[in-house]
Amino acid sequence: MLTGHHLIAGQWVASSDSALSSPASGEALRYAVGGAKEIDQAVTAAEAAFPAYAALSREARAQFLDSIAAEIEARGAEITAIGSAETGLPAARLEGERGRTTGQLRLFAAHIRDGAYLDRRLDAAQPDRQPAPRPEIRMMQRPLGPVAVFGASNFPLAFSTAGGDTASALAAGCTVVVKGHPAHPGTGEIVAQAIDAAIKSCGLPAGVFNLVQSNGREAGEALVKHPLIRAVGFTGSLGGGRALFDLCAQRPEPIPFFGELGSVNPMFVLPAALDARGAAIASGWAGSLTMGAGQFCTNPGLVVLIDGPEAEAFTQAATEALGKVGPQTMLTDGIAQAFRAGRDRIAATAGVREVLTSTCDLRQATPYAFEVSGADWLANHALGEEVFGPLGIIIRAKDAAEMAAIAAHLEGQLTCTLHLDAADHAQAQSLMPVLERKAGRILANGFPTGVEVGEAQVHGGPYPASTNFGATSVGTMAIRRWLRPVAYQNLPLDLLPADLA
Repeated sequence: MLTGHHLIAGQWVASSDSALSSPASGEALRYAVGGAKEIDQAVTAAEAAFPAYAALSREARAQFLDSIAAEIEARGAEITAIGSAETGLPAARLEGERGRTTGQLRLFAAHIRDGAYLDRRLDAAQPDRQPAPRPEIRMMQRPLGPVAVFGASNFPLAFSTAGGDTASALAAGCTVVVKGHPAHPGTGEIVAQAIDAAIKSCGLPAGVFNLVQSNGREAGEALVKHPLIRAVGFTGSLGGGRALFDLCAQRPEPIPFFGELGSVNPMFVLPAALDARGAAIASGWAGSLTMGAGQFCTNPGLVVLIDGPEAEAFTQAATEALGKVGPQTMLTDGIAQAFRAGRDRIAATAGVREVLTSTCDLRQATPYAFEVSGADWLANHALGEEVFGPLGIIIRAKDAAEMAAIAAHLEGQLTCTLHLDAADHAQAQSLMPVLERKAGRILANGFPTGVEVGEAQVHGGPYPASTNFGATSVGTMAIRRWLRPVAYQNLPLDLLPADLA
């Protein structure tokens, strides 16, 4: 049963302020709106729980992560029902996302059981070394402390309450305070109930995990500015993420802000591939562009190809495929409004030609496609900014040199994609050194929507794709965000962490 309350130190707590959710269907939920007071209570609880939780064995933490996954699965039907009502996402999408969420938790459980993430090192003592003896130095990674996590609008499960940021932070030994997203407060609460049940069944301190619901800025600002918070994980807009990043940097003691802020994820369709299978690539692009109403951070919003008859055929095939896509419900009224504003901005830009127009209304989105010359795209920085939704721009470069100039002009991206055949390899090799500096993930002959969760994945990239190019929010390497190396010199074995002794 939903309470509409916060979870703080194992208790469901109300606030003096409340708000109504704005579901895609069904009745609205009245939920508590937390502010600085509730944030302070939650962070204080997380700090109190941290020493005991950080001292747990890796096996105990792994069992906790496995228990959270089981508790989420036990509430599967309930999560799907409320998640679909709140977001408009179809049941199949939410069930798949739930599987990804529980899979992430179990992946991190296996990852910490293995122990390689600790990066344990030993410099043995050399007492007879000249001209000075060498001390014994041991090193390993240790958890930072309480971590703040911001729920995402577009992934109510995999990037929210028990998503990748929370899973990796708990695996690292950090306690967590989640600021719930107002787009899906009911979904967030049910998942928090699952985590709370796992805390109780595993006998852990109540403050290991806390959820504060809010629909305003006060709670978010108070969370990143709280002196006990040691790091922040965020998935959301460039504007919101940059504001929080700046607050983290302005603290008396700055802390790392790991923000995933979005991307236009350009696809480069090279000449031989365009000639051999341009229509198939166009159809695949249309499917990727409109998947989930285009509300993925890996949505491929740009296609770059060399102008000519093959480019014209690509545009026609893409237009035909996109024209078959009907209206889709967007996650929130605000996202739908921003999508329409982005569409209008692109349509009004000099040099841009509409190749597919449609009519979207209220919370419904339909696809839009535009094309522009390479020269006009290079002349207008705004054409490289993300429009969150099913909107794509086809850039017609005059030749390979202009295509390379477009690649060099890109800002940081989560992904860049090359569609190529064997005859394109020489051109692709010239692009690779540029693309490696632009993106966290480079694909060949595929589409970027769909981020595999595994050991080698990188979901991040140079700014503005993310605020820390050396990190990832997906895959086991995500745990590194919540750890720091500590060296122990000549310490007695009984004073060392159990994993290092």
